[in-house]
Amino acid sequence: MKTVMLIVAVAVGLCLIAGGAVLIAINRNGPAVLDTVDRIAGGKNGTELLHKQSLGSDPRQKLLVYGDPSASEALPVFIFVHGGSWRNGNPDDYGFIGRNIAPEGYIVVLGGYRLRDNGRYPAMLEDTATVTAWVHANIANYGGDPDRIVLAGHSAGAYNVAQVALEQRWLEQAGVPAQAIRGVVGLAGPYDFYPYDSDSTRAAFGSVGAGAESQPVNHVRSDAPPMLLVHGEQDTLVKPRNTRALAAALDNGGAQVETLFLPEMTHNDPLLALAHPWRRDPRVFDAVARFLGQHTALSVPVQAETP
Repeated sequence: MKTVMLIVAVAVGLCLIAGGAVLIAINRNGPAVLDTVDRIAGGKNGTELLHKQSLGSDPRQKLLVYGDPSASEALPVFIFVHGGSWRNGNPDDYGFIGRNIAPEGYIVVLGGYRLRDNGRYPAMLEDTATVTAWVHANIANYGGDPDRIVLAGHSAGAYNVAQVALEQRWLEQAGVPAQAIRGVVGLAGPYDFYPYDSDSTRAAFGSVGAGAESQPVNHVRSDAPPMLLVHGEQDTLVKPRNTRALAAALDNGGAQVETLFLPEMTHNDPLLALAHPWRRDPRVFDAVARFLGQHTALSVPVQAETP
């Protein structure tokens, strides 16, 4: 009996060590490790990479389309833009977003944008608008509905989608009709960070003289797309006050906004919660799925009464 208990204790200890090692690897090496873990833990679900498209001369200007090739109807589209402090990141490493969101009934597009010196403001916004414009013009060829698009992002990517959705000139210049954007999901996003107080914001914004006009919180309007803003209370990289400030401004301005604050979560935890095996904590995934379903549902035509 003691031997059996010892073996169980050792096995549990090894599992804990392995789990801790995975989390350390994700925090150090990021989404590529997370993508691999999700692929192994989640298994196959019918989602496939349907298309990959270059959108410019910079290798980061690209997108990937995920979905179920057997889908028989036009599905709403979930565009996800990665984080990385406007310095790092590659949509190739975010396949877990496609594998987890697409089975809920969506076409998923992972959008990239220029980084570092090439990606200084407003390049990240121009590129995010370009991804959205490509989707609106082409996604019907891959089973998507171009008039039911939700923009989403984590960290710097959450900034990109919030600013593009709120400051109307970006989508207008790209030729995307405002009514095509059904909602915005922001995970741990910076929305109110001027004056710039970090190396990443000074490099991406301060170095080109961008001011308060670069902040989503300053472009709130009553007809803004509905927003779901998620933030971990233990986030020390992008403080939760960013989400509180934007949510308050949207609410005061008459726009639709929902928030989800997670008391124990840090900066990357809301992103982890969209992947296996961390989906076992359903709070983030369920909130995102409910928001998407609510705002991308097809309207049912109202029939005239029979006399």
